[in-house]
Amino acid sequence: MAQGGLKAVLRLGSPAGLSRRMRRILIAAGVLALFAVVLFETYHVSFQRGKARLSDEASATAQGRAMTLSSELAKQRAVALILADDRDVIEGLSAPTPVRTDLMSRKFEDLRAQTGSSVIYAVDTTGLALAASNWRDEDSFIGSNYGFRFYFTGAMTTGEAWEYALGNVSLRPGLYLSRRVEANGQPVGAIIVKVEFVEIEASWRGAGVDTVAVDPGGRVTLTSTPDWRFLPEPDFGPDRLVVSRPVGGSDWRLDMAVPLAPVRQEALGMTLIAALLALPLGLIAALWRQRLHRQHLRRAAEARYRNDLEQEVAARTRDLSEEIGERKAAERRLAAMQARLVQANKLAALGQITAGVAHEVNQPLATIRLLAENGEAMMPDPKAAPEVRENLGLIVQMTDRIARITSELRGFSRKARGEREPVPLIEAWEASLLLSASRRAEDRVPIRAPRIPPGLLVIGEKVRLEQVMVNLIQNAHEALAGTAQPEIRVTLSHGRRETDGAQVVTLTIADNGPGLSAEVAQNLFTPFLTTKREGTGLGLVISQGIMRDFGGRLWADPPAPGQGARFHLELLVAV
Repeated sequence: MAQGGLKAVLRLGSPAGLSRRMRRILIAAGVLALFAVVLFETYHVSFQRGKARLSDEASATAQGRAMTLSSELAKQRAVALILADDRDVIEGLSAPTPVRTDLMSRKFEDLRAQTGSSVIYAVDTTGLALAASNWRDEDSFIGSNYGFRFYFTGAMTTGEAWEYALGNVSLRPGLYLSRRVEANGQPVGAIIVKVEFVEIEASWRGAGVDTVAVDPGGRVTLTSTPDWRFLPEPDFGPDRLVVSRPVGGSDWRLDMAVPLAPVRQEALGMTLIAALLALPLGLIAALWRQRLHRQHLRRAAEARYRNDLEQEVAARTRDLSEEIGERKAAERRLAAMQARLVQANKLAALGQITAGVAHEVNQPLATIRLLAENGEAMMPDPKAAPEVRENLGLIVQMTDRIARITSELRGFSRKARGEREPVPLIEAWEASLLLSASRRAEDRVPIRAPRIPPGLLVIGEKVRLEQVMVNLIQNAHEALAGTAQPEIRVTLSHGRRETDGAQVVTLTIADNGPGLSAEVAQNLFTPFLTTKREGTGLGLVISQGIMRDFGGRLWADPPAPGQGARFHLELLVAV
């Protein structure tokens, strides 16, 4: 038996026994610490909740008291305002007589009883009281001079004033509300209403709650504790909850101090209840802490995962940004190459264009030849001299036309210099009609066109604009081959471009031929693509380039069943 006890003592003294004992001590210390934390939190939370509830209740009470005080101030201020416009008061102060001042005093007496005012009295421009509601009392204000009071000087200066002060005659505190009285725009005195707030202050007393009204300087005016009046607002200390509310219609502030002792007692009661539940709560807290620890580990792992993911996304975003930048650079290079390709296409197409120019030149040359032959035939006839001169004039015009066309041919091989100028649209249109008239006359294809205003100017170059118009007219003419009643219709419209709001005019050239096929419409402005046996496939491409140089557009309507081709020529209006 003794030997077994010795072994037990040896086990307690061993390092393993000391380690277990230390763990128990640490666990006990942790439980005690948790117990203390629970009690502290219980008291703190209970106190804060009770304080918040008390604050809500006190705020509602303070708001009600502030509204009551504000209502009383508004009522008494209205009394002064009404009396300042009263005819008896104005007459009594303008030309005071015993009868008039007595009438004012009796009126003030009746009104004071109805409104709850302390005293109502009227003073002249020197501050001398001529009538008062207390005219029956021994300490009547009649005959006293109040010219030194701020409420008098302020009212005479600004029209209205108020002052909380001790009565000069009654020696009782009160609020003096004054209003200037005027007759024919001139001041004749002032009305003063004194309010002592006896009933309001009486309603504030009780239940250990202190209520004060303070002015902007922090001086106590109205109070539930009379000894504080006219003194600086007291420091209520940490044992009071102070709630403040503004008093409407004034610069006063209402403060209400509520004792916190009941809230502290309630918090201590809740703490005692918590102490009785400390042991099971301690166990629950330990389990909860372990769970929080596991959640912390899980959140840390999730945070690391999110961080790695964000870094990966950021790296991918940088890669995409670089790819986008490279793609934009490639697009810019492509646009530059396309611009150079357009110029190269112009030079490559120069030989093909020569054939078209030869066709353009052929008509003026044929006309020159015919006119020259006519001139030679008519020379022997003296009467034919006017016709000869006219023919020779036309010959000069045709040769000028040939010179301009060849000049345009040389300029086409160079890049556009942007030399644009206002061009009368009617001149370019009439010239294009003249150049295409012979072929249309042979096939009897009429053109229905509106009247173009002579003063309508567009931005472009006259010769190249004529080239575009002639190309469109000839295309429409050729599309009408085999049509029973061929006709070319032209319309003119004005408007503003949606992209930049520029003022534009649109010339639409339409035919009643078979129209465009879907395949042709899709590749209409593709170089070297043509449906004509002898065409170059460059007419519309060149025309579109010319319009682009002018800052305008050339496009065709999508094909529609039973509708011919419709081409639109959009030009900037020269403003």
